[in-house]
Amino acid sequence: MNRTIWLSTAIAASLCFTAAPALAQKAADYGAAVSAPGRSADDTALDASRKPAEVLAFFGLKKGMTAADIMAGGGYYSDLMGRIVGPTGKVMAYEPTQFIDDKAKAHWTALSARQPNITLGTYPFDGFAAPANSFDFVMLHMVYHDLYWESEKYKVPHADPAAFLRTLYAAVKPGGIVGVVDHVALPGDTRATVEKMHRIDPETVKKDFLAAGFVLEAESPLLHTDDDRTKLVFDPAVRGHTDRFVFRFRKPKK
Repeated sequence: MNRTIWLSTAIAASLCFTAAPALAQKAADYGAAVSAPGRSADDTALDASRKPAEVLAFFGLKKGMTAADIMAGGGYYSDLMGRIVGPTGKVMAYEPTQFIDDKAKAHWTALSARQPNITLGTYPFDGFAAPANSFDFVMLHMVYHDLYWESEKYKVPHADPAAFLRTLYAAVKPGGIVGVVDHVALPGDTRATVEKMHRIDPETVKKDFLAAGFVLEAESPLLHTDDDRTKLVFDPAVRGHTDRFVFRFRKPKK
């Protein structure tokens, strides 16, 4: 069985426990995006642990959407999202200015040249901004916890997650989706936990998003592991295999 067929089968199975939005896109489209040539070896090496085809199917990303990838890093998901939304859609990748250097600029220039529907925008870490009603879909992949993190070394100031979510809520179109994936933490002081382990309690995320006006539409066990949730996510014992929650939030249409 080739990789694309296997992914299509796995995605179809994963959709059995969720709602209908993803069904409008064929399961094969997600597998084809992952299997398509042109992706970097570094990115493809992460696919087995991240299950991107299944995750994007669960979130319901579709052709023609205007999507955002916030704190996009090297563009792992931006690349895949660009392939899935296609030439009639577009992806706005956002990265804090603190993390953009000449090497990163060159990387994003090359990615945008390969996929013209992907554009990079930069912003101060504590000053995310986007026009109102801009996005059908937003991805926050293993980054929401960073809004509770600060670092003198990386020039990351104390941020206000509630302010970020107010801006995000305004930027998402009515009926739009926000997909959140992050490392699971045990309950406790959020900022202390993030500082120590770069994890976050899923209940904190739910509380934050619901307070901002989003609705938790569905959650998935796709990335659940037996990680005991007590180690730093960069610890070699768990890196790439942490227990992660997968939440699909939606902005109400009214």
